[in-house]
Amino acid sequence: MFRPDSPTFKSAWDWAYLTGLWHDLGKFAPVWQNYLRSKSDPHSDDINGKVDHSTAGAKHAVSVHPALGHLLAYTIAGHHSGLLDGKSNASCQAKRLTKTDLPDFKSAPAEILTFPFPLLPAFLPRDAFSVSFFTRMIFSCLVDADFLATEAFMNPTQANTRNQTPESALEAISRLLDQKIDAFGLPAPGDNVNFQRRTVVENCRSSANQSPGIFSLTVPTGGGKTLSSLSFALRHAIAHGQQRVIYVVPFTSIIEQNADVIREILAPLQTDYFTPLIEHHSSLSPEKESIQSRHATENWEAPIIITTAVQFYESLFAAKTSRCRKLHNIANAVVILDEAQSLPVDFLKPCLRVIQELADHYHTTTVLCTATQPAVHFDEKEFPIGLKNCREIIKDPKSLFDALKRVEIESLGDLPNAALVQRLAGHAQVLCIVNRRKHAQQLFNLLGEGEGNYHLSALMCPEHRSRILTTIRQRLLDGLPTRVISTQLIEAGVDVDFPIVYRALAGLDSIAQAAGRCNRNGKLPSPGTTYIFRPEDQKAETYFRETAQVAHQLIDLHPDLLSQEAIRHYFDLYYYQQSKRWDSKGILDAESFHLDGGNKAFPFLFQFKTVAEKFRLIDDWQVPVIIPYDEKCRALIAELWNSAIPLHRKLLRGLQRYTVQIPPRLRDDNIRSFEAFRDGQFHALISTHLNYSEDFGLVFEESHTNSQTLICEA
Repeated sequence: MFRPDSPTFKSAWDWAYLTGLWHDLGKFAPVWQNYLRSKSDPHSDDINGKVDHSTAGAKHAVSVHPALGHLLAYTIAGHHSGLLDGKSNASCQAKRLTKTDLPDFKSAPAEILTFPFPLLPAFLPRDAFSVSFFTRMIFSCLVDADFLATEAFMNPTQANTRNQTPESALEAISRLLDQKIDAFGLPAPGDNVNFQRRTVVENCRSSANQSPGIFSLTVPTGGGKTLSSLSFALRHAIAHGQQRVIYVVPFTSIIEQNADVIREILAPLQTDYFTPLIEHHSSLSPEKESIQSRHATENWEAPIIITTAVQFYESLFAAKTSRCRKLHNIANAVVILDEAQSLPVDFLKPCLRVIQELADHYHTTTVLCTATQPAVHFDEKEFPIGLKNCREIIKDPKSLFDALKRVEIESLGDLPNAALVQRLAGHAQVLCIVNRRKHAQQLFNLLGEGEGNYHLSALMCPEHRSRILTTIRQRLLDGLPTRVISTQLIEAGVDVDFPIVYRALAGLDSIAQAAGRCNRNGKLPSPGTTYIFRPEDQKAETYFRETAQVAHQLIDLHPDLLSQEAIRHYFDLYYYQQSKRWDSKGILDAESFHLDGGNKAFPFLFQFKTVAEKFRLIDDWQVPVIIPYDEKCRALIAELWNSAIPLHRKLLRGLQRYTVQIPPRLRDDNIRSFEAFRDGQFHALISTHLNYSEDFGLVFEESHTNSQTLICEA
């Protein structure tokens, strides 16, 4: 978890060692040994019963140390079933510790039973969350080590296929990245945009030797922060002995682009035994691209991890063994939070608290990377939950923003659909971004399917979107008419450059992202224009509705809505004035994590299982479905259909280009439109003629489902 040469490592090591030593004490019992022998009997199916070996070690820990033993008891009792609640009406820690029908393990060696109990590590604050998080980290070490040890014994062939990361992996990755960045060459005279991008790179490189902790990287959209932040992270990790870089993005569509860029850079390091980069997200099994990457997603044992905010934060509050295995590898790492402003206000307090905890006690560096830096810095009066000691990487953010100012923002007020479409039709090249799929479809229908008119939505598979974007970029370069209506997916790092952009009113962070598609490369003789408007369609999701209301308050107060002052004011209103919602699910309430030194029977009341159930950034998770968009995809589906052919990297990587994420209920309500493969693991659309549109992507008739599922945002 920590650097081996630090005192912190030794104190934490003692706890992890003792947990490993005692977690299987119940297996010393004769009844368990008999049970184990029975499993080698060909007639073992006739033998009923199961021996509880984990509760025995938990009870022993409490008997040796009635107070601190409870911390070990959580990890030991849950090392198969997951972390339990301290107390509840269902199965819980308190009930497990009162069990009496346990195997007698007193035949265990005395040196194991009497191993000295360590003190609570000196680095650890005596507050409930810090102690509970330390317990969670020890649990992560235990379940990962237990799985790997079992695998090494039971399946050594599989164990030998795990990622074999060279000690110098980060240095090799950093050299390749430097070569890629330096290959861009020096900016041409007058090329201000690329000059400023080079400035960002140099700032990141020169700041990398600073001590670990929390950093902000405030760079305008189009300022090249993806490769620059990675350069900082790699150099910083090498300088401070950190083991990996974890790149966290808000949307899977960004992973789609960033991972491809980084994978291409790292291609020379890819071997049959080593995968330098893994993706871990909800799309179509990208973790199964190779044996090494599939295994690495289980515990993030790789130099570079790209994942989503949902996967990252939910794992840090998880209780299941499968989701907790990776946690100890977040310690001693560099975490890049791309688009950091996407932190949801209802989970703001627990998210910020866990970032601070990792920085303060687990040698983890976090970089808040965004064009619209959220005002999440500590302020004793206005924002007591904020991050402390956060350092800015860019030496002069204001000068950088002034130098990269390529867009003017103009507010149009209320704009009905008919008037909006009339304006769009009057521009030769224009991008319009709205908050809902249904609204985008309505506008496109009004605009018509004329030459140069395009629609983009996450209901289109990536291959379809890529082809449209390729056409759009070429038409823009050729000066041909190009009018695009899109949902917010185009704001997620998509590299397009329009002279005019329209954006339905949303938060200033969304408006800034939209403006980043306007005069992106600074080629216009004067600034481009991004128009914001209040749309006729007001049925946006809660997030867009709330952020739009905040942004609307600022329109008459700031002449430049993209200025640092306006952004600061926006987050002041959105975050600071929402104090009742900072932890609306009660993740950090006393009922969730509680210390009671006077309660000798139960001094540590941690509701691990309940917290994991509450901490869900997305309530309505989505599933991938395959779209047979072209002959290549149909050939891949034919291969998938043939169960005699094992799943392999080329097949799964290819299919990922043809998937669309939809709510499970939308798939299930229209299940007759899909064909299932591999025991229901994959679902492919049967008819693109009936249910897939070149203009809109995946569609279903109103009679097949309800309107809410038709317009569900992704």
